Amino acid sequence: MATLPNFTVKDYASFALAGAIGCGVTHGSMTPIDVVKTRIQLEPTVYNTGMIGSFKKVVSAEGAGALLTGLGPTVLGYSMQGAFKFGGYELFKKTFIDYLGFDTAVKYKTGVYIASAAIAEFFADIALCPLEATRIRLVSQPSFANGLVGGFSRIAKEEGVGSFYNGFTPILFKQIPYNIAKFLTYEVAAEAIYGAIPTPKEKLSDGAVTAVNLGAGVIAGCAAAFVSQPADTLLSKVNKTKKAPGQSTIGLLGQLAKELGVRGSFAGLPTRLIMVGTLTSLQFTIYGSLKKTLGCPPAIELGAGGH
Repeated sequence: MATLPNFTVKDYASFALAGAIGCGVTHGSMTPIDVVKTRIQLEPTVYNTGMIGSFKKVVSAEGAGALLTGLGPTVLGYSMQGAFKFGGYELFKKTFIDYLGFDTAVKYKTGVYIASAAIAEFFADIALCPLEATRIRLVSQPSFANGLVGGFSRIAKEEGVGSFYNGFTPILFKQIPYNIAKFLTYEVAAEAIYGAIPTPKEKLSDGAVTAVNLGAGVIAGCAAAFVSQPADTLLSKVNKTKKAPGQSTIGLLGQLAKELGVRGSFAGLPTRLIMVGTLTSLQFTIYGSLKKTLGCPPAIELGAGGH
C-alpha cells in the first residue's frame, strides 16, 4: 500500500501561488500573439496575411503599443485562473485518490486526471470569465476604453455585471476540454518520457527534469489548443456580438457556429498552436520550479514510480 502525503492548507496555497505566477507570467508575455490571434478570429478577411503579416498590419495601423492591448486583464485574469487551475487540480486529484484508494486510483488514473482537471477548470473559469470578456472587448474595440479598470467599469455600467458572463458557456466549452487535454496529455507524456530515461526520476538533475517539463508541456499545449480551438473562436465572437432581442446565449452560439463553419472555427489555429504550446510548456516548467522553491511536497503520481 502506497503511503500518501497529507497536504496542508499551506501546501495547497503554495500550489495555487505557483500556478498563479506561472499562468499570469506566461499569458501576459503572450499578449502580442493573443492580440493578433483574436484579430484573425474576428476579422479573417482583414487579417488574411498570416501571423507575421497580421503583426505588421496591426503595428502599421495602430502602433506597436496595440500589441499590448488587454495586458492588464490578461495578467490578472489568468493569474486567478492559474491559482484555481493548478491548486484545484492537486486538491481534486488528492480527493479522488483518498476516496478511491491509491491502487484503485492507479487503475482508473485517466478518469482521475480528467475529473480533477474538469472540476478545477470550472471554478477557475468563474474567476476568469469577467476579465476575459474585458480583454476581448479591449482587443476587438481598441477605442472602447483605456485599460483594465476603464474597460471593466464601462462594461459593468453600460451592460450590467451579468454581461461579464455572456461568454461563460463558450468559455466552459473551450477551457474544460482544454484543461482536460492539457493535464491528461502532460501526465501521459511526462510518464512516457520518464519511462524512456534509464535514470530514475529522483536521481535526475534539475536541468533534466526541466527538459522533461518543457517537452511534455509542448505536447500537452498543442493537444489542448487543437481540442479547444472552435470554442476559442466562438468565445472571441460572442464577446463582440450583441444578442438579438429575446435571443438566448445558446441561440447566439448556434447562430455564430453556423456562420463560421468548420473552417472558420479553426481560424487562427497555427498562431494559437505556437502560443499555447509555448506557454503551456513554460507554465509546467515554472510551476515545477516554484513548487520546489516554495517547499511544496511532490505531487502524487499515479504512473510508474508514483508516490
